[in-house]
Amino acid sequence: MPTTLTWQDIGLRILLTAVSAGIIGYDRDERGRSAGLRTNILVGLAACFAMIQANVLINSNGKPSDSFVVMDTMRLPLGILSGIGFIGAGAIVKRGELVVGLTTAATLWFVTVMGLCYGGGQINLGLAAFIIGFAVLLAVKEMENRMRREHSAMLRLSVTANGPRHEEIETLLKRAGISLSNPSLLYASTPTENTVFGWKLRWRGEREETNAPAAIQELATHPDIRGLEFTPPE
Repeated sequence: MPTTLTWQDIGLRILLTAVSAGIIGYDRDERGRSAGLRTNILVGLAACFAMIQANVLINSNGKPSDSFVVMDTMRLPLGILSGIGFIGAGAIVKRGELVVGLTTAATLWFVTVMGLCYGGGQINLGLAAFIIGFAVLLAVKEMENRMRREHSAMLRLSVTANGPRHEEIETLLKRAGISLSNPSLLYASTPTENTVFGWKLRWRGEREETNAPAAIQELATHPDIRGLEFTPPE
């Protein structure tokens, strides 16, 4: 890290940070994420300015080495990294088995490190970080969208006396690639009452899949199934 800075050096570092963080923030904004263009630019610039300030303070004398208190200029960027952890933690939301905001938090942390690279004068390292990070956000996102993932839900069926038996329903679901666990069965006490079946289901589908599997939709149209409750985990 160069210890003597010119205004041209400072301007270049600030410009590269703003452009790189802005491009990443624009991509996040387009995808509807909470930390978008302004957030990423401000986070990146904060890290950049902190590193520039540390760079400037290196040349100051501070306290002598034998003093009880010795100035450590690197505590400034380290404090920035610690502080961004609180912002990132606030972006993460957990609802049951669903966790959102992890990529947003990771992006903020990454932009912070990128800003520290630019602010410290490691221009090539900062550019490499920007290219790799932006490629990960674009290319790996498309890869993730094509990946199939495991989904789970709870299924409860209210079946008439003439309806399909417990084993028949399980066979239908297993043929559709759905695994079943935690079965429950509530027998009807009279011929006019319905029997209630229940399972926990697991199946593999599209990552952003929101509709019930085709086998569940088929059960919903069965004339002897009077009630169907399909509940994804919260």
